[in-house]
Amino acid sequence: MDTALNAALQGPRGANPLVGAVVVDSEGRELVTGYHRGAGTAHAEADAIAQAAAAGIDLSGCTMVVTLEPCNHVGRTGPCAQAIIAAGITDVVYAVDDPHDPAAGGAATLREAGVRVRSGLAAGEALEMNRRWFEAVAAKRPFVTLHIAQTLDSRIAAEDGTSQWISSPESLADNHAIRGRIDAILVGTQTVLVDNPRLTARNPAGTLAGKQPLRAVMGLRDIPADAAIHGSDGLVTHLPTRDPQEALSSLYGSGIRHLMVEGGSRILSAFLTAGLVDELIVYLAPTLLGSGTPALTGLGITTLADAQQWEWDPSDGGAVRTLGRDLRLHLRPQRAVALEPQTTLHPQPSRATAEQAQGGY
Repeated sequence: MDTALNAALQGPRGANPLVGAVVVDSEGRELVTGYHRGAGTAHAEADAIAQAAAAGIDLSGCTMVVTLEPCNHVGRTGPCAQAIIAAGITDVVYAVDDPHDPAAGGAATLREAGVRVRSGLAAGEALEMNRRWFEAVAAKRPFVTLHIAQTLDSRIAAEDGTSQWISSPESLADNHAIRGRIDAILVGTQTVLVDNPRLTARNPAGTLAGKQPLRAVMGLRDIPADAAIHGSDGLVTHLPTRDPQEALSSLYGSGIRHLMVEGGSRILSAFLTAGLVDELIVYLAPTLLGSGTPALTGLGITTLADAQQWEWDPSDGGAVRTLGRDLRLHLRPQRAVALEPQTTLHPQPSRATAEQAQGGY
């Protein structure tokens, strides 16, 4: 399970949870390890099974150890429960139940097929790893990534309003890679009026990527008819509100499960103040401006004791990376009280896990 948890951290956060899976033989030897690489890619279980098939490894009679209950639905990928059954795996040990209603029920499907299923191993660690994803699912809102490109003195634009480009080409490429896997990207009307962004996902060559996010504008002012954000594909929506929760509810109702908030300062601050940011990515350029537009306009904090606390996030390539001349900082909200690790195996779902599967996190 430790191997599975570490493998899960290689994947990106977003609409899907971080999941890792390991298959061991009857002697306890690890045969293959898989992890989920993001929405639309093979789930961890399917990834491990595919690796075994490619290597000619027969998984009949083996045990799969996975950090989340195998899914039971057909989305952009097939149901993992059926893939496990087809592979001949006879035992499954997983950490926590899947609270996502369409995906839940994989454990029951496995048991009906004669697979021995146990849950609860390292449940505390597994819950903590995906804590914010569980909270987003329970609240029926998108998982929120907040992105800031700033100077060393926390400016996102110079005094005259110029901001292109504070970030290095490598940071811009990384940001566009994220745009290519999210469901929607959000800015405020002020950003549209001042910067006139396209908010498209582009390949390193500068051409449009195959998958484009919905472009969302939040604010009470109208979007100009000639704004670049309109594009030609119709993937744009106006959210006439200044309430982050209302914006998230509207987007969730439209099928958005992963949102990236890009700016400007007031929008970034509003989401942070509301406690609705699940992942923070900061591109820090080795540049000083001394004046200009601050990244944040205030979070309502007047004393150090009330400061927001964040922790370094080791997933998706690490907490701190060098991109060209920039630093890429990856953080997530710090939990006030850490979850206690759980190591008890449950042959049948306990009352607690049944409540969790209903979204009780």
